[in-house]
Amino acid sequence: MSGELNNKRRRRGRRGGRRRHASRSTRPAASTAGTPTRAETAAAEEPIPIDAVAPDEHAPVLELLPETEDATEVPPAPVEVEAEIAEEDSDAGAERRRRGGPEKMIVVNHTSRERRIAILEKGILAEIFIEREDSPGVVGNVYKGRVTKVLPGMQAAFVDIGLERDAFLYVSDISPGFDDYEGPLNLEEVEGGDEIKKRVPKVDRRAPIQDLVEEGQELLVQVTKEGIAQKGARITSYVTIAGRFLVLMPQVDHVGVSRKIGDARERARLKRFVEKARRHGLGFVVRTVAEGATRQEIEGDVRFLTGLWDDLRREAEKKPAPALAHRELGVLSRALRDYFNSSVTKVVVDSEAAYRKAVDFLRRFDPADAKKVQHYREEMPVFDKYGIQAELDKALRSKVWLKSGGYIVINQTEALVAIDVNTGKFVGRRNLEDTVLKTNLEAVTEIVRQLRLRDLGGIIVVDFIDMEERKNRRKLNEAFERELLKDRARTKVLQISDFGLVEITRQRTKKSLERLLTRTCPYCGGSGKVKSNSTIIFDVQREIRRLAPSLDGKRLIIRANPEVAAEMELERGVILEGIDSLDGTEVIIRPDPELHHEQFDIVSM
Repeated sequence: MSGELNNKRRRRGRRGGRRRHASRSTRPAASTAGTPTRAETAAAEEPIPIDAVAPDEHAPVLELLPETEDATEVPPAPVEVEAEIAEEDSDAGAERRRRGGPEKMIVVNHTSRERRIAILEKGILAEIFIEREDSPGVVGNVYKGRVTKVLPGMQAAFVDIGLERDAFLYVSDISPGFDDYEGPLNLEEVEGGDEIKKRVPKVDRRAPIQDLVEEGQELLVQVTKEGIAQKGARITSYVTIAGRFLVLMPQVDHVGVSRKIGDARERARLKRFVEKARRHGLGFVVRTVAEGATRQEIEGDVRFLTGLWDDLRREAEKKPAPALAHRELGVLSRALRDYFNSSVTKVVVDSEAAYRKAVDFLRRFDPADAKKVQHYREEMPVFDKYGIQAELDKALRSKVWLKSGGYIVINQTEALVAIDVNTGKFVGRRNLEDTVLKTNLEAVTEIVRQLRLRDLGGIIVVDFIDMEERKNRRKLNEAFERELLKDRARTKVLQISDFGLVEITRQRTKKSLERLLTRTCPYCGGSGKVKSNSTIIFDVQREIRRLAPSLDGKRLIIRANPEVAAEMELERGVILEGIDSLDGTEVIIRPDPELHHEQFDIVSM
């Protein structure tokens, strides 16, 4: 590629050979009973890893935290600080809650058939959520299902949960039984995990699936991944439920606290509130958003989640399988629950109904929050007003230009996502190494934004431009890790390969933006390419040679696409070259716009 630097290499994804495992994902817990309480809905932004979740998925209700933010066993507080943490409200914690991260704005485009929620960070589109009337999401829903087929060869089972296709249940996602839910936390990310492991009963992972479930058996399951293409939804029997400040884990008798709450006294205070309020046998994890929460708020969340779990079980017991036992929140409520915090400056909504819904939702937690909701009434579409529609259109293209003049190319395939970094028009000012470093660092920020915006998941391979100096590779690695902390999806960055490729896995729970908004091209069949005119003309010549013995007419009529036919006219004299049996045969070329670019017909008359 002229003028472009294409030899690539990149340093491994974490210093000291450790693998970075960032996880995030939040799932709502919709109420199935009466009037919603203050704690009803949402789990803020940082939840907890569960080891029943596969690398490319996330727990249905929990958000999986990065390594620096996961659940932790709180160390006992010194005696001298017990009096201090006994206070129900923490002034320091409340102050931290008032401080926000990067400035955010939530923009809502709401119609009767489609809901679109855009998250802007410092005015730039970072994430988009789209829900359509004809294809509502099912991730986070809890179903009572019936096993339809057990596959020992795949150590999996198919379960009818009432959807178009049976859901897929892997052996590691099976709990002991319908009335006995036990499933371990991801103990590698929890301090004191060895002790927890001793106290938590669990399925024998060596047991084959045919010993755990049988055809016709009923299971309570939760969807962790949407069905994609011809595949059914992925499910787990480890049900988890998120509230505003807490996450309920019915299978684990343990209380943990997010490590993102850095103050040990604050963690101890919150843990003590939960311990006193919870019912024996039910586990909870305190989320980061709970920092500074009052005793009443924590106790209210414990009561709400416990009641929701009881209601869910009763609902499942009285219904025949397959049946829906618990529905996930809609996209608007889910976005407000998961993304609204003190860093959100305003919520702009272009629908009266959605505006009232957003106000009512936020007013449950704090009347002051509801004042940030604005009803957009201008004639210009709200997504055009904030430049969101233009960014969405760009997100469907493979090439993304960087401000410096460099660019990245994103190719999504069935197996993986390949991302290539190039200098493009950027020639730098000082030297080659400096030019490459600037391009790579700029690309890091854009790559992570595109992963979030396009919701790309599975295996991702990034090919950065090669850098000779180790200090520059360190800078690139650190920049990548910082940017990935913005991603709520769980990610793993693996060590750089011998070929200089950086491999990432990112949890995938639903269709990517490309697959949601587009369909396979009916013309090229999804390849993005068609044969060139010259190639088609050579195909015509080869076909005539094959048919020559049976062509006995005086005229040879060739029908082809107009573009191909026009070029064929220029080569009319050589079409029958070398075919002695057709000497003297008249060649007639007829353009036919109804023919596909690669199609042609040959008729002898």
